[in-house]
Amino acid sequence: MDDILIISVPITKKQLEEISQKRFGNMVKAVVDIEQKIMAVGGELHADEEAILLDGGSLQQNLWGINIYHALPRDQWIEFDSMINIRPGQGNRSRHVDDSNVQKKIIEIVNNFILE
Repeated sequence: MDDILIISVPITKKQLEEISQKRFGNMVKAVVDIEQKIMAVGGELHADEEAILLDGGSLQQNLWGINIYHALPRDQWIEFDSMINIRPGQGNRSRHVDDSNVQKKIIEIVNNFILE
């Protein structure tokens, strides 16, 4: 979990690419806190990033796992897919983020944090 970074100020797309090279190459896993407007990136598992955010005071219901494919156009680069997203109690029964309002919040946070 040493390679996980908490992003609370913008980083460049180049920095994101450098983070991706440590694990998956073409993408990074990320967990976004839609209330605190922060995200954790660089972990091998979404669950590891989630644990760090929970330890930092985030609430489970605000955390959503995504994958960011930095080489794709911005309107296609976020994949809303993670085991941590399966939350029947919140009405999310799949690995996907089903609520379009939550998706919009995630997109806004990611796009605000990753600059060209």
